[in-house]
Amino acid sequence: MDETDRAILRELEQGLPLVQQPFAEIGVRLGIPEEEILTRIRKMKERGIIRKIRARINQRDIGISANALVAWNMPDGWDGFSRLADLPGVSHCYLRRPVPGKWEYSVYTVHHNRTESEVYSIVSQFAAEEGICDYQVLFSTEELKRVPAVRIDQTGERTR
Repeated sequence: MDETDRAILRELEQGLPLVQQPFAEIGVRLGIPEEEILTRIRKMKERGIIRKIRARINQRDIGISANALVAWNMPDGWDGFSRLADLPGVSHCYLRRPVPGKWEYSVYTVHHNRTESEVYSIVSQFAAEEGICDYQVLFSTEELKRVPAVRIDQTGERTR
């Protein structure tokens, strides 16, 4: 990995430019052709330096402002995880150990929808269909931190 690769990583970390040819734009910024940008990205991906390039959308900017964690106390033997994970707006579905006598919930889903009533409607309909009576819907009020787990500093070193 050389200084050009490091510069490309720093550009990618800032997000792709919102233009028709984002890699060409990065090339203009760095003074190198688009094809070289793409070739270097492919090589860094092959070497495991880059795992993936993905979209990261600011949900609130596109009208998705109702974000909720739903904690579920599922009946013994319940096996509807795939149905739960497939609900509209669900991004995460996972298990955690309950705390007996304090917090009996063991299944959690994260929902992203336009309105709180939309979340409540989806959750309550699913609960009714599944015969689930015990769940908590906890809405977030603001986003406190959303940064990549690993960053590339000026020297090309990975940092947290």
